[in-house]
Amino acid sequence: MKGNLFIISSPSGAGKSSLISALLAKHDDMKVSVSHTTRAPRPGEVDGVHYHFCDKDEFKAVIEQNGFFEWAEVFGNFYGTSKQAIIDQLDQGIDVFLDIDWQGAQQMRKLVSEVISVFILPPSKTELENRLNKRGQDSQDVIAKRMDKAQSEMSHYDEYGFVLINDDFDTTLAQLESVVLAHRCRKANQQIKHQSLLNDLLAKS
Repeated sequence: MKGNLFIISSPSGAGKSSLISALLAKHDDMKVSVSHTTRAPRPGEVDGVHYHFCDKDEFKAVIEQNGFFEWAEVFGNFYGTSKQAIIDQLDQGIDVFLDIDWQGAQQMRKLVSEVISVFILPPSKTELENRLNKRGQDSQDVIAKRMDKAQSEMSHYDEYGFVLINDDFDTTLAQLESVVLAHRCRKANQQIKHQSLLNDLLAKS
């Protein structure tokens, strides 16, 4: 049985990365796609684990080889999703999560019709700004730019199949998990996974 492909999007600071990490900690048959990026690593980030860090020439070479499902430029840096890495994981029956923005999501929907998309919203703009400040990673100028960009990003929530409000982390995590597990129970997946059982149940005595 092939895995399911999920897009998880949100404005910066809404909590999507933390939610994905918490979900993957509970399930060993789920993986997050490791994107390529030209931005510099943040403290604690490891190449090949959090991102595949590369320079702009390397990134553009992959674009020319049509090696990305989607790619975008954000705040002067490039981000992209490798085609082959995702295909290999899905073929192994692993559910794959793409932590990408609405632009990347639009590109993915054109290429993969069965992709499942979830948008994470903050409970308020005030709370979103508080979370960005608590990170302690960005200057006030950068935070102001992120807040300006957040409103534009959030206007695309209605392009997604599922919308979650991340007010209480544990509640939102349970909601995200329910979306994922429900898709594993779709008829097409169950017919593949339990073909022998279904044949036996329907066989005439």
